[in-house]
Amino acid sequence: MPALHEAPARSCFPARVASLPILILNAHSRCNCRCVMCDIWKRETNEQMRAQDLERHHNSLKALGVRHAVLTGGEPLLHNDLSALCNFFRDRQIHLTLLTTGLLLHKRAAEVAILFDDIIVSLDGPPEIHDSIRRVNGAYNLIHKGIVAVRNYNPSMPITCRTTIQKANHRHLRQTVDAARALGLDSISFLAADLTSEAFNRPLLWPGEKQSEIGLNLEEVNALEEEIEQLILQYEAGISHKYIVEPASKLRRIARRFREHLGQLTAQAPTCNAPWVSAVVEVDGSVRPCFFHRPIGNITSSTLEEVINGEAAQEFRQSLDIENDATCRRCVCSLNYQGT
Repeated sequence: MPALHEAPARSCFPARVASLPILILNAHSRCNCRCVMCDIWKRETNEQMRAQDLERHHNSLKALGVRHAVLTGGEPLLHNDLSALCNFFRDRQIHLTLLTTGLLLHKRAAEVAILFDDIIVSLDGPPEIHDSIRRVNGAYNLIHKGIVAVRNYNPSMPITCRTTIQKANHRHLRQTVDAARALGLDSISFLAADLTSEAFNRPLLWPGEKQSEIGLNLEEVNALEEEIEQLILQYEAGISHKYIVEPASKLRRIARRFREHLGQLTAQAPTCNAPWVSAVVEVDGSVRPCFFHRPIGNITSSTLEEVINGEAAQEFRQSLDIENDATCRRCVCSLNYQGT
């Protein structure tokens, strides 16, 4: 993934985007997990992004200087013409990342090893915890099988993982790091569960009861803070050498997010420049400035460049006050990008 650094203040950002290095695409509408903290698996449609539909955006990709594409979903490995989709980007020398549940890695290992430059697997904890959160028996073992298969074809393939912290795994962060090492993953990253946005196929905000099933109560936040301190103490070398991607300060801010949700602390927006350096394209062509803000256009009726620098997009960026915006203040997954 691109290097992440602190972004400049909002006032330094223009309304018009000259360069869009990162493009995130929801390649498939369905998912093969039934995660407790996500509603994507509830979709009844079975749609996928087609390479031929992206051809008309060739000039936009070049003009915007897109250098990095991330395929997510749903589950990208459910795509029935993955090679065509990936080769569209590879033919344009665009770095390609796969964000996956890992359940189909072993079945599609030969393709994945050739088509992608790196892989990010979702890992929710040690085996039993992971399987219970994903609600798929043997999910952890399938990830292990897939990693082995991919590296049989491409031993140097970078494979990392991302863990979403929530009620079901907040006491198991150290065990999760151990599990990531046991799987042979190159690094692990942590973030807090999103409780309050309409992202991840939530047409309506989760009611309080559902938020409480995923979020932490006061006792659990205390336990999470203790677990984080033990993680920092036990894996200091891993943090220093970036096996654990987040520095200690950022790990501590994860617990803060849950305290903010409980009303104990005032919500603080992270430093972020996502709307100026990236975009998220939904499977229906809708384009968002990030996962959590509303769409600014659609690439089925306009080119990507027209959407990114269209009137709606420029008005959004010009008026966005990250520090005080309600969505930004609750954000759990910011991007602070200044390039490599």
